Order: sequence, then C-alpha cells, then structure tokens
Amino acid sequence: MTSPRQKLKSGKPLIGSWINTGSPIVAELMAQFGFDFLCVDAEHSAVDLPQAQQIFQAIQSGNPNCAQFVRLHGVDYAFAKRYLDAGARGIIGPLVTTREEAELLVQATKYPPLGKRGVGFCRANQYGTNLQTEFDRANEEGVVAVQIEDIKAVENIDNILSVKGIDAAFIGPYDLSASMGLTAQFDHPDYIEARDRILEACKSNNVAAGIHVVKPDSDELLARISEGYRLVAFSLDITILTDSLQKNMSKIHNAIDSLA
Repeated sequence: MTSPRQKLKSGKPLIGSWINTGSPIVAELMAQFGFDFLCVDAEHSAVDLPQAQQIFQAIQSGNPNCAQFVRLHGVDYAFAKRYLDAGARGIIGPLVTTREEAELLVQATKYPPLGKRGVGFCRANQYGTNLQTEFDRANEEGVVAVQIEDIKAVENIDNILSVKGIDAAFIGPYDLSASMGLTAQFDHPDYIEARDRILEACKSNNVAAGIHVVKPDSDELLARISEGYRLVAFSLDITILTDSLQKNMSKIHNAIDSLA
C-alpha cells in the first residue's frame, strides 16, 4: 500500500477531513467514505490524548487505508511524540512562523538520526511487539506538515520550508487572513497574494502545498487541487453536520410554512 507521504511525494492529492466532535463513531463512519486521512483537531476542540487514541482506533476500524493525523495544540515536543505513540501517522504543527519552530517539529516526530523522538512501547509499535519495523516505518512514512497561518510565516516561508523533514505546508485560511486584518476576506488581493506566495514557495522547495476548504464544497476543493494544492482538508465533521441540518431543516420549515 502506498503511504500518505509517498503519495504526496509523487505529486498526487491527499484528501482528508477534520474530527472536532471527539466521537469515535463519527470518525469510524467518515473513514468509510474514501478519505486518505482524517485529522483529530487537538488545537480547537476539547479532544484530549486518550480520546485521540480511541479515535485513531476507530478510523483504522472504519478503513485501515485511511491515515490517522493529528493537529497539535502547538509545536510541542512532548505532546507530538505522545500522539505519534498513540498511532498518529501524520502531524500538523499549528502557527509555525520560524525555521526554529519547524526544526523543533521535525525533531519531535522523527526517530534518531533524523530527529529526537524517544523510543517506547506503545500502540504505534503494537506495544513493543513490532518495535524495529515501526521505527523504520515512522521515519520513512510519517507525514510532517507545518501550518502557515500568520503573515510572519509568509515572510519567513522559504526559511521554514527549507528545513529537512518538512513534507507539507498547510494554509490555515481563517487565521492567516485574521493576522493580516482581513478575517475571512478570502477574495481580498492581499490575502490571495499571500496564499500564492506560499504555493510558489512550496513548489520551489519541493514541499506539498496544503489548504483547508472549510465549507463542505467539493467544487472549491477541486479548484484548489487544480491550483496545485496536494494536502487538502475537506471541511470538518461539525461543519458537515451543520451544513446538512441547515439546508434540510430550512427546506422542511419553508414547506410547512407554505401549508399555513
């Protein structure tokens, strides 16, 4: 089976979504629908480490070919390796603005000699029964992505992406636009210029460009892929649910009101 990292390196799109509900049932259900990865959001949800491990298990149950990712609450060495030990196959480090932060993320996620991740019995290596195989696999197949969501990161983008071990740069559109004083103004020329600068830097540094398509809009996702983005998140569980409820309940209430 082609690993997510191998797929990115080959230039093929990797399509995923976000898990914010903390529900293993939702994660197991979503995994059945052909996502390449599902990412537990440990930054903007109340999901903790034990919950994340249960969600990773549910994703694997729903579809063993769906990779388990996590977005950390910050670039934190101790937590990065614990989520990896729990089974994460990909790490997204939020709010990376400097080369030093990118280096710390790689050190936390790669075993020696590529990094400083500690070795211990855990779910990732079948609790010690598959230690050497997992050690080799983790360095070769684990995805490491920096999240670019501040204009300072855009200014430092080439320094950040030149760090060995960074596989992708993932744009956080809301935070990036907010850092520019343009919250959610995704059509603003300055935001588009910043986004394009990131995309070009990814190409020149041989790093996959990523972005979050927050609304569940497949046409927008396909447009981002045509622009060159390869690590793409399609909405998130709570937004997919909200969007479906809003559309259907509005239709139901309008039909009922027309009967009056």
